[in-house]
Amino acid sequence: MKLILINAFVLLPIDYYIYYALQKSTIGWAKKSFFKIGWWVYSFLLFIGVALSIYLNIPLMLRSIILVAFFLTFTSKAFYLIVLLIDDLRRGGIWVKRLLFRRKSTPIEAASTEDIEKKEGISRSQFLTRAGIVVAAAPFATLSWGIAFGGYEYRVRRQKLYLPNLPKAFHGMTIGQISDIHSGSFYNKTAVQGGVELLLAEKPDVIFFTGDLVNNKADEMRNYQDLFTKVKAPLGVFSTLGNHDYGDYFYGREDSPEKRQNLQHVKETHKVMGWDLLLNEHRRLKVDNEEIGILGIENWGTGRFPKYGRLDLAKQRTDDLPVKLLLSHDPSHWRAQVLDNPDIDVMFAGHTHGMQFGVRGKHYQWSPIQYVYKEWAGLYTEGKQQLYVNVGYGFLGYPGRVGILPEITIFELLRGEAPSLRT
Repeated sequence: MKLILINAFVLLPIDYYIYYALQKSTIGWAKKSFFKIGWWVYSFLLFIGVALSIYLNIPLMLRSIILVAFFLTFTSKAFYLIVLLIDDLRRGGIWVKRLLFRRKSTPIEAASTEDIEKKEGISRSQFLTRAGIVVAAAPFATLSWGIAFGGYEYRVRRQKLYLPNLPKAFHGMTIGQISDIHSGSFYNKTAVQGGVELLLAEKPDVIFFTGDLVNNKADEMRNYQDLFTKVKAPLGVFSTLGNHDYGDYFYGREDSPEKRQNLQHVKETHKVMGWDLLLNEHRRLKVDNEEIGILGIENWGTGRFPKYGRLDLAKQRTDDLPVKLLLSHDPSHWRAQVLDNPDIDVMFAGHTHGMQFGVRGKHYQWSPIQYVYKEWAGLYTEGKQQLYVNVGYGFLGYPGRVGILPEITIFELLRGEAPSLRT
């Protein structure tokens, strides 16, 4: 109900504000009956659609269409609103100035700013109103492109990991990593299959999955479990849980039988797919009588994100292992705890999605998410410890990606120090 009230008392006034501005403009089509009727019919249907998608179990495809329409509409109107507010603030400033410095004026001076501007051509307000349409169209076009082409445009990124203590038997071993599947957001099974095939074509020796299999509920994997069951590797597939897997955002933070059952089903899904789910525990990976450790903890995030992870439990009886690789969903865990455990050589994370928007090149990357997370995409090194943040396989909220494309990471483990650290 809270979401419905927000929609009614925040979004609908914005609708009216923009509608009123268009009606006061000189834009011809904005005064036509088809536009007036269409504007409010669309807004009303979108309002009803969002309510249904939140509170009823409607078909996934229909829910996706509604949420995509809502996201694009709201984003475009938000940009347009900024332009209109700028113009209203400008005009308000002129009104206040005249009120404070009122004096006897000539007929020319008494004329309104709008009247004077109209004699010279298009008024400033009319210009800003029309410019706002262009400004609103820009994010609409960009985000539409991201939905149509970016959400499933999987990219393989390759990364070498240098480990001085790596046993010789593991030199050259390859690891594949995917993260943040968010199966509840998918609407194109064929495209998802293409990403799985891209991963398997790399033939990694071992595969890591670093959390967020679903958005909220275990049954979101129903239509995709068969695809991800194909994700296999000779030395195994190891996985862990992310913040969304616990159902906190659907069932609430308080414990309940329904919430516990849902989490159990999520865990069972990993097992059915043949993935070794690590819950504050470790596995010994053995090759030619040499071993390294694969550690996995439950979600541990700063702030409002759940803290179920127990690194101390995962490390028990691992002192003899020369290399320890940690799967932990949230990269903020690295600075919060992992850097205080120098025996953890590499941490593999996800969670940020790179905000699904930004720029990512070979030598430069930017996303608004970097103002929230210091480590948000790619490889980070501090001392002899390393962190890699995968920007995710799926998407959440915005059903697409712009600039920050879905990622499949292929690591090569190499014995020795990184070239930049050699003397």
